[in-house]
Amino acid sequence: MEARLTLRCLLAIAAVAAAVVSTSACGGGGDAAAAKSPPPLVKYSNSFLSFSHPSTWKPYPFQWAGALHFQPLLYVSTQPLQDPCRTKGKATVCTWPLQRLQPGGVLITWENRGFPGFSLQTQPGSALRVGGRSAKRAAMRPGPCAAIGGDLTIEVAVARPLADNWTEVTACLRGPGLAQNERRVDALLASTKFLAS
Repeated sequence: MEARLTLRCLLAIAAVAAAVVSTSACGGGGDAAAAKSPPPLVKYSNSFLSFSHPSTWKPYPFQWAGALHFQPLLYVSTQPLQDPCRTKGKATVCTWPLQRLQPGGVLITWENRGFPGFSLQTQPGSALRVGGRSAKRAAMRPGPCAAIGGDLTIEVAVARPLADNWTEVTACLRGPGLAQNERRVDALLASTKFLAS
């Protein structure tokens, strides 16, 4: 009888211990993921603009000696980038500065553009202000960023104090983490200041 009682007690203790281990394993992982803090923000500034961005997003100023029909300013990305422009004879062709977004990846392009008759009022999207300037923001799933594996394209046209000119901001996002990175893009835009026209 004593042996049976001891065996029964040992089994009960083992069951309780297993339940505790199981419960802490389930809760521990969730708490660790929830407690993971976002990357700190850092500030980027050049002669045209400044903004804050997550430290894991790296800025790549555009470097090109040739003439283009638009003015690429800057790329910001979670992964290394390549020169997007190629010249063959007298023709220059510019594409995306990377072949494919990695999972959770972000690419943001900044370009100054000009076109006769451009009007911000005719642009799609919702109105907002970026750096004190009128702007329009449109989001598409997947939109043009599908060309590099993006799941979401955010396009923002920002008015410039020059006739028929605007600053185009295009953000390409790939899941997972789309909602979180979309909020980070919006925070970047909210922190933007223009230092020149």
